[in-house]
Parts: sequence; structure tokens; C-alpha cells
Amino acid sequence: MKNIKNIIVVGSGKGGVGKSTVSTNLAICLSQKKFKVGLLDADIYGPSIPRMLKIDEKPEISKEKKILPFEKYGIKSMSIGNLIDEEKPIIWRGAMVVRALNQMLTDIAWGELDFLIIDLPPGTGDIQLSLAQSLSISGAVVVTTPQDISLIDVRKAINMFKKVNVPILGIVQNMSYLESNGSKNYIFGKDGALKESEKQKFQ
Repeated sequence: MKNIKNIIVVGSGKGGVGKSTVSTNLAICLSQKKFKVGLLDADIYGPSIPRMLKIDEKPEISKEKKILPFEKYGIKSMSIGNLIDEEKPIIWRGAMVVRALNQMLTDIAWGELDFLIIDLPPGTGDIQLSLAQSLSISGAVVVTTPQDISLIDVRKAINMFKKVNVPILGIVQNMSYLESNGSKNYIFGKDGALKESEKQKFQ
């Protein structure tokens, strides 16, 4: 990973809040700013990046026996979902998942990158801790929805990043409102991420 200048992780502590969407958009936006960007799907149990990028083929292997990342929309990407069948379940214990992820990190021929965006799985468990301990992470982007039930898990993720000395770059709020006939309906509550960022003194 010595050819990667910055590693940014995207997490939330909770599933279904749009981490993969944020990770993909962040990677592509950075690429449009002329940065060299990679996107790694670290959600071993529920990979989403192949579907996000519409990549359904298997990767090629280099002469050096390294996995060649896919190149699409100006970014390089790789996911466990590109290595196994989409409908095949991953029935692995935590240690096996961490080992598989570490192997992906070392066996992918990323080349030189300005940014590697890592889409984390839900929770604050083995994968998150393993990455924090084995990589020099530049910062974390935390994703949430406005309601309290999401923010409870987001606080756990924030506290986890603080304990492993990963700087919080900011909070992204998804599903802020439903707009109908020019009117915004705040069906999940309003300004949950803003209030939390103020509470955490991210402002």
C-alpha cells in the first residue's frame, strides 16, 4: 500500500444508510478532480460495489500473480463480489473474513493512487478494527440517515474511530426528505446529522 497517498474509509455502524452510494460518488467525484482513485468494497458479507458500477465479470490476473482492478468511470475498483457468484452466501467466521480482506489489500495491483476509498461493512467489528490497525488511514466519512435509530449506531462508529485515532472528516446525511409537488417532507426527521455534528463539535 506504499503507492497509495491517502486512505479514506466510509462507514456508519449501521446498514442500509447508503455507505456504498456515498463511497462510489466520492470516488468518482475525486476522479473528476483529476485525482487517481481506487474503490475497495470491504463488505465481505454484502458487497454492493459491483452492482453500483455495473461490473459483473471476473477480474484478470497479472503476470506477477496480482489481481487487476477494474477501471470504469475513471476509477479503479475491486470487491469480493467480483470474485464469487452474486447469489452465493459467504459463510465465514470473523477471522476468515479478516484474512480474506487482508489478502485483497495485498494482492490487488492498485498502482499509484492519490486516494483509496474503502466502503466498510455495517458495525464496529473485526474488519473495521483490522483495517484501522493495519493501515494508515487518513480519515473517515460517516454516513447516516436523520432518525435517532440510525444516529445511535453512528455514535458508536464515531467513538470507534476516535479510539483507533482515525480523524472524522465529516458526516453525510442521506434520505433527508421526500420532495413532492415542490414540498419537502421530512419523513425520517430533520437535521439529525447536523445536530449530531454540532454535538460532536465537527462544525
